[in-house]
Parts: sequence; C-alpha cells; structure tokens
Amino acid sequence: MPTTPPVILECNELTRSRLFCVESLELEFSNGTQRTFERLKSTDTNGAVMMVAMQDSEHFLLVREYAAGFERYLLGLPKGSADPGETLEQAANRELQEECGVGARRITRLTNVSVAPNYMSHQITLLVAEDLYPAQLPGDEPEPLEVVPWALSELPQLLARDDFHEARSIAALYMARDYLQRHASS
Repeated sequence: MPTTPPVILECNELTRSRLFCVESLELEFSNGTQRTFERLKSTDTNGAVMMVAMQDSEHFLLVREYAAGFERYLLGLPKGSADPGETLEQAANRELQEECGVGARRITRLTNVSVAPNYMSHQITLLVAEDLYPAQLPGDEPEPLEVVPWALSELPQLLARDDFHEARSIAALYMARDYLQRHASS
C-alpha cells in the first residue's frame, strides 16, 4: 500500500467566487502515474461550526432553510462560519443566537468532519450546545429561519423524512447522542 502522497506538479486556480475556489492539480503518484484532479478548495480561513443545540436532555433544535443545491427547503442543524478573531465556541454561540434565538452557557466540541475529501477541503467542527437561554442577534440569512424542535429518541423518524439528509447533520446527531449518553451516566 502506498504511504507516500503524490507530488503536486502544478496547481492552477480555475475559478473563484465569494465562497469557492476551484483548483486543478497535476499529480504524480509514487508509481509514476500522473493524473489531473480538481478540487473545491476552502476559502474559509476562520473555521466553520455546526451545533446540536439541546433544549433539554431529550430535544434539540433544527432549522428549516432554503438549500440552493437542491432548490428547496431542508431541515438541518444550525451552522455557520467563524468571524475573524472568534473562537469556534464564540462562533457557535453567535450562530445559535442568529439562527435559533438562543445562546448556550455550555458548548462542547465533538470533532471535525469533512464531506467528499477527494474533491473538497472543507471541514466543519461539530459541537454540542447545552443550558440554552433566550438571546437573539440579527443574522445574515435572507429570510427568517424556522426553528424545529426534535427528540433524540425520534432520530429514525427524522432520517425517514425527505427534507433531512445532510450527512454532517446526521453524523453530528449520532455523535451528540453518544456524548450525551456517556455524560448523563457520569
């Protein structure tokens, strides 16, 4: 099994937008094979967060917002980018206030996850937010988001819906459920 990463012979920016940078990579693998790969390179240098905001020991908050990739409204966990100078915990608390109208007194990092790492360099930090309190900040969303409470015990019903399928949200919920179960018994 190869353990030496390929050599990047050339890297060219194909296009750039406010949010995305598409690059072409000319690679040479350790066996001499050369290939061209394209990737969506992250332009987010401050980090991104996704929160499982626990209303109580059983219920968490989802948001329904327009997903341009699917051209329809979908349910997902609140998320957003960190601003310059913000810690990820501060960004999580701000995003919760902007998207859900709540702040959190306790925020715990779970892990970082990626989606399609063969083609994208984007990562997001998953966090659990607990001990919520009412707090509203103006957000950057083009319209108000609908906040939808859901029970952890009803994850199978959530997964069966056609408006909830984002892999990061699914992974976050299972990790948060396991984290909460471990810490409830300690």
